[in-house]
Parts: sequence; C-alpha cells; structure tokens
Amino acid sequence: MPKRVRRRIRGKFNHNCFKPCGVPRHSLDYEFLSKDEIEAIRLADFEGLYQEDAAREMEVSRPTFSRILNSARKKIANALILGKAIEIQNF
Repeated sequence: MPKRVRRRIRGKFNHNCFKPCGVPRHSLDYEFLSKDEIEAIRLADFEGLYQEDAAREMEVSRPTFSRILNSARKKIANALILGKAIEIQNF
C-alpha cells in the first residue's frame, strides 16, 4: 500500500459548508472537498500562486498539486451547476 504524504495546510477556513440559498440542507446532495483540495483552491485561485509555487507551499510535487486542484475545481463546478452543497471534510 503506498504511503500517503502529509501535506502542509496553512489556510484558516471560517466555514465548512456552503449551500444554495433557500434550499434546506436535508434536501441537498453534497460534494465533499478534502483539506488538500480547499488548500489548493486557496493557493491557486485566491492567492493567485503559480502551480509550481503553490506545490512548494503544500510540500507536494507540481503534478500532484495539479491533480488535487483539478479534482477540487471539478467538484466545485459540479456543485454550482447542479445545485449541490459543498462541505469541507475533516474541518
């Protein structure tokens, strides 16, 4: 079994769930983002870092960072287009 590399997460997140307005939580489907994924979004999209610099911040390779970021973006797009809630796991 491959060893999972521990990644550096520096972001402080004030919320662990986002949902469409006016829809009760119990009636929504969810997309779950890992801490790695929300950190990749923070570094690349919020902070505006290049992937190489963001990967260095997270202490992962650039290809690994790219896979994490692509996964997060796909989940966020899916939630926005299909009206799902987004929850950050292990918040």
